[in-house]
Amino acid sequence: MVEKRLLDIRNLDSWYWPIQILHDVNMHLNEGEIVSIIGPNGAGKSTVLKNIFGLISKRKGQIFYKGKNIIKDKASDIVKKGITFVPQGRSVFPSMTVRENLELGAYIKQGDIQSEMRDIFKKFPRLKERQSQKAGLLSGGEQQMVAIGRALMLRPKLMLLDEPSLGLSPQIKKMIFEKVVDINKNEGISFMIVEQNAKISLSLSDRAYVLELGRNKLDGPGKQLLKDPKIQSIYLGGGV
Repeated sequence: MVEKRLLDIRNLDSWYWPIQILHDVNMHLNEGEIVSIIGPNGAGKSTVLKNIFGLISKRKGQIFYKGKNIIKDKASDIVKKGITFVPQGRSVFPSMTVRENLELGAYIKQGDIQSEMRDIFKKFPRLKERQSQKAGLLSGGEQQMVAIGRALMLRPKLMLLDEPSLGLSPQIKKMIFEKVVDINKNEGISFMIVEQNAKISLSLSDRAYVLELGRNKLDGPGKQLLKDPKIQSIYLGGGV
């Protein structure tokens, strides 16, 4: 099958003024792929996602999505192109109900959104049970379901997930990543994931990138990197 490139990051430099975070970063993602970005704290992983989503103003380079350079686009424009972002820390609206949070995810969609709502409740039955409850009263895992569900309401082509397993129990982590794989395979949504849990991230990824100090260090198929001695030593505690 011929690979079709969905996202192409070329020579990306980025600053949190006056500090440069990313240095000549190059990455790409093909349609239907799950791609992970791993690396130590402070490597610039989350900054890559924020650049794709138009949240960083001081930057240079090129970010192509479906062949068009979006480096100058605002986040509000990027959402309309089919990219959604689930930031680190879940970021639900705590005083609003689960249903209201999900409805906000479809704020730019015209017409009825009940079909999308039913799909989210099918993926996350717990949210259907909790739909009238305020999101701030949910467990951490349930809040993460809300955040992912909200990002799915627009039926995106590409989802950016920043530390989706942060602070979750092993059981909920497993469930979240199983949902990601299921959505990818059955709906064709591509994912770019920043994740501290390198073992689980690499095991489910088609490809992965390793960042160190804001620079490309390694890249390759996820399962291949999982077996790399350096990756095992630095990120996996000496082995898998």
